[in-house]
Amino acid sequence: MKILVLGSAAGGGFPQWNCHCANCKGLRNGTIKATARTQSSIAVSPNGKDWVLINASPDIREQLNKSPQLWPEQGSRGTNIRAAILTDSQIDHTTGLLTLREGLPLDVYCSDVVYEDLSTVFPLFNVLEHWHGGLSFSKIDTEKRPPFTVNGVDGLAFVPVIIESNAPPYSRYRDKVVAGNNIGLKIIDNSTGKYLFYLPGIVESTAEVEQILSEASCVLIDGTLWLDDEMIAQGVGTKLGSEMGHMPVNGDYGTVALLNKFTIDRKILIHINNTNPILNEESPQHQFVLDNGVEIATDGMEITI
Repeated sequence: MKILVLGSAAGGGFPQWNCHCANCKGLRNGTIKATARTQSSIAVSPNGKDWVLINASPDIREQLNKSPQLWPEQGSRGTNIRAAILTDSQIDHTTGLLTLREGLPLDVYCSDVVYEDLSTVFPLFNVLEHWHGGLSFSKIDTEKRPPFTVNGVDGLAFVPVIIESNAPPYSRYRDKVVAGNNIGLKIIDNSTGKYLFYLPGIVESTAEVEQILSEASCVLIDGTLWLDDEMIAQGVGTKLGSEMGHMPVNGDYGTVALLNKFTIDRKILIHINNTNPILNEESPQHQFVLDNGVEIATDGMEITI
């Protein structure tokens, strides 16, 4: 299986357009060693030719133009993206579907809860009906949760994993955790049995999450904030990370501590907020993550398992 990190930042990207935090200011001024990032999304493929997009960020045009693996190969127009899977209905994971309107129709796999959000309060499915057939909804079963496959992509199986997080502010499920608000994905290479565990937003571990982590070959996991109160402390927000649905990187119940429980070939943080000090490559927080055998995702990172 081939995995391509299209974007590795949280909503707003890095630097965020209206942010003057130490990281954003330092990157713009050249006073810190850091790398710009777009908003999080990945693509996976069994063969390097047929790709499944997982989440469609507002930065997708830039991401696709930097990813020759996904460029059209034949005819006047086209793409190697065969379908998209959405793990939630957040703006930073879905708005890119609007940019893909020239390339519709497109199969989109998501839970019925996500589909409800995206056909009512944030009606992307409705809007895009007016372009070439729009988006074709395929339901991800979040009750029985059987593995599913994607049309046009042979060799990969996708297993939805219910995770603790939060729905977007516009969703009627905000602060009401229901199965399907947010999912992780266990993505299995059928030829080898190896799998990627993709968890871009998680606030609390569960026995199921830890069982899947225990046998994963690679995990891409929530690295949004270093500390739960980070945005409040820096004066750029009013909510805890946990209120927004994110586990901190540091601390006894953070992602690094969670990952340290398991032997996994590749442990990688993704969905990193612009305020997170791990983005400063000369910071002690950045070094702490690396010293614990955990990588920090960058745009364009390629992984093979």
